[in-house]
Amino acid sequence: MIKSLEPKKCTEILKNNYIGYLSYISNNKPYTVPITYFYNSEENYIICYSGNGHKIKAMRKQNAISLAVAEIFSNNKWQSVLAHGQYQEIDGGTAKLYLHEFSLGIKNLVLKKEHKDLDYISQFSSKIYNMEIPIVFLIRIDEITGKMKS
Repeated sequence: MIKSLEPKKCTEILKNNYIGYLSYISNNKPYTVPITYFYNSEENYIICYSGNGHKIKAMRKQNAISLAVAEIFSNNKWQSVLAHGQYQEIDGGTAKLYLHEFSLGIKNLVLKKEHKDLDYISQFSSKIYNMEIPIVFLIRIDEITGKMKS
């Protein structure tokens, strides 16, 4: 039986994971890509970063985006969360602060879940491929929903 998740459970799933699927619109077509993220549950936003490519250009034009996170245990046992929100690009010194929060948050999650103590962002996130400074952005969350099957 598929049931809706309580809001507290939805935020718990977002908080305890760091890989999700970012969805955005480009030229009236939906795109979904895997992305590493960090969820700040106290202030209810998601931090991500990327190179200046297709998704960044698309999100600058159409800032309504979503992030899906799923924990799949089997065909009959899973839970998923969808966070709808707005793309907000961060720059300058503020971007460095958010990237630092992202790094520390992911490092702590990996240590807690996988018992690995990581030193560098490239060990748990897509490599910063020959770019000087990544583009840091937030998903300012408007709504979080979730479903589960058990």
